[in-house]
Amino acid sequence: MSASEITADKGTTAPVRASDWFGQPRGLTVLFLTDMWEQFSFFGMRALLIYYMMKQLLLPPQTASLADSQLLLQKSQSPLINVKLLFNGGSAQDPAGKEGLAALTAAMLTDAGSAALTIEEIEEQLYPIAGSFGARTDKEMTVITGVIHRDNWQRFLTIVLPQLLAPGWRAEDFERLKTRQQNALVQDLRSSNEEELGKERLQTNIFRGTPYGHVALGTEAGLRSITLDDVKAFARQAFTRANLTVGVSGDAPDELVRELRARLSTLPAGVAVQRTAIAGAQPKGIEIEILEKETRATAISFGFPIDVTRAHADFAALSVARAWLGEHRLSSGRLYQRIREERGINYGDYAYIEAFPRGMFQFFPDSNVARRRQIFEIWIRPVVPANAHMTLRLAVHELTNLVENGLTQADFESTRDYLMKNVFVMTARQDQQLGYALDSKWYDIGEYTGYMRGKLQALTREQVNAAVKRHLNPRNLSVVIITRDAAGLKQALVSDAPSSIKYDGEKPKELLEEDRVIGALKLNIAAGNVKITPIAEVFAR
Repeated sequence: MSASEITADKGTTAPVRASDWFGQPRGLTVLFLTDMWEQFSFFGMRALLIYYMMKQLLLPPQTASLADSQLLLQKSQSPLINVKLLFNGGSAQDPAGKEGLAALTAAMLTDAGSAALTIEEIEEQLYPIAGSFGARTDKEMTVITGVIHRDNWQRFLTIVLPQLLAPGWRAEDFERLKTRQQNALVQDLRSSNEEELGKERLQTNIFRGTPYGHVALGTEAGLRSITLDDVKAFARQAFTRANLTVGVSGDAPDELVRELRARLSTLPAGVAVQRTAIAGAQPKGIEIEILEKETRATAISFGFPIDVTRAHADFAALSVARAWLGEHRLSSGRLYQRIREERGINYGDYAYIEAFPRGMFQFFPDSNVARRRQIFEIWIRPVVPANAHMTLRLAVHELTNLVENGLTQADFESTRDYLMKNVFVMTARQDQQLGYALDSKWYDIGEYTGYMRGKLQALTREQVNAAVKRHLNPRNLSVVIITRDAAGLKQALVSDAPSSIKYDGEKPKELLEEDRVIGALKLNIAAGNVKITPIAEVFAR
């Protein structure tokens, strides 16, 4: 073959064969693609292996794990596992003009879905495994509680924790939860529940002008002003590792604890909430706010701030005095016996040295309501309006009798013995045990039942009576009364005229004579110390 036969003419292009790829032989194409996929698989798998090892070894990228001091573990044989995520910070951290922000943020992190799942999808997935996940906000703390059977813990954490770690932040959920909180404040608390309303209003009156000066639900004006961006900013500030303590109880596998710590370590580091002093307003004489509301009965709550918290040396002593005067929901209390049993005035009358929200719905107080400052409070359940003045006099009379005369030895011993047993009842459930343990950590005291029983065992009657005189004062009271005829009640209170009880049946002569004496008791209430507030203004701002 000549050279001219095998050499293409100048200016001509060799034809491309159908088997070529971009002008290259098919074999080279195969080699290229094989090498490309090999390189892709190698480097891709290397990245995946890193994530796999992080999951297995529980080493979240670029985060510090929770410290051991932030974990409280209570192992038991119960197959039901309780997980509590306690964040330091609550409604006391609400910015001025944004009252209710802490509670709304907690709701958005537990009842508004995650970035991956809507709340409806989460609820649908939780139903078959009987899991629950919710939040409750108080003044100083917000607690997120999850409950699940040990067999389903992995699926449970995968479903619920992204709500906290990668929230959905959907506008429709924000509006739904904001409306729900507004209704809880205005319709449920203010309009439909005089008993809880009186107790909450007493707290806000005593702590007005302080971070405790509004209910956890907020105010009408505050809730209206909150935006979704406010919620996002508050979540970044408050729901951080620096403010977190984790509690786990039940038959929790070690793997659960490791995975929980790993997942929560992805929260922002943050800055710990600083605890500042809270000073309640000490009443000067008897100061009364009458909430004017269209209601058939009259509810009364009164009290004053005290320095005693669970960590105080006099807490056990005041607990004995409180239980003798009016243990919650028990008929043995002095107030109950004198006001309900002997006179049939109302359903019950109780005394407190710690906040007891939702008391009308339950026998035992919730845990995780720890506060730096408490009040002494007497709760008089609703009475008929005609007996309101006399009932207030009766309660003040009994408080005065306690302060001036103290407990007898028999009263002291029987009440102390009751409380030493009752601490076991208060902490009977696994959820209660874990909650009280977290509170004890917050107060920096020992395990609750042992701490209280030790303090009670060492008490004497003289110590109780001395503590009563140090902390209780029946002459300086902040009072909240909810009634229909506010002007008429104010006139009766200021006039200090004798009051009486309208009984439906016959009463012993001795009791009627005592009523005459107590009914003439001078409360010395100045007109300037009685304020009437229309119900629509309560919690408005």
